[in-house]
Amino acid sequence: MSLFLTTIIGQTTVEPFIETNLSTESTLAIVETQEIKEDKKTTIEIIEESFKDAPILIEVARCESQFRQFNSDGQVLRGLVNRSDVGVMQINEKYHAASAIKHNYDIYSLEGNLGYARYLYETQGTKPWTHSKKCWNKIREVAFAN
Repeated sequence: MSLFLTTIIGQTTVEPFIETNLSTESTLAIVETQEIKEDKKTTIEIIEESFKDAPILIEVARCESQFRQFNSDGQVLRGLVNRSDVGVMQINEKYHAASAIKHNYDIYSLEGNLGYARYLYETQGTKPWTHSKKCWNKIREVAFAN
């Protein structure tokens, strides 16, 4: 199913698909995909608003998770390389869970993940996201070149 979702996520509307003679199962998958896409847009808007004064963190979110806090099953997104990395900012549980709790951030929620990322940025700069620097630094270089 995730391959099917990936294929149709790029569609901008649902109507042309529903008007055809697709099976009920296909139609439901398309509607579900639109809902996922709308949730993703909302997540992006929240990230952009949260980090409008620190745009590098928007690029970090893009590189780390493609702006996703949760996977298609509704579970918190986990890193592909390191399963201890969680959420939109891929905050590592092993190194940061205790500190996040101490500072009243729930890294498993979107708001808590973003809030703790802000705390990390204010105390450590971009150091916690060094492994994705090649990605977000490249995006930043292109933005400043134009």
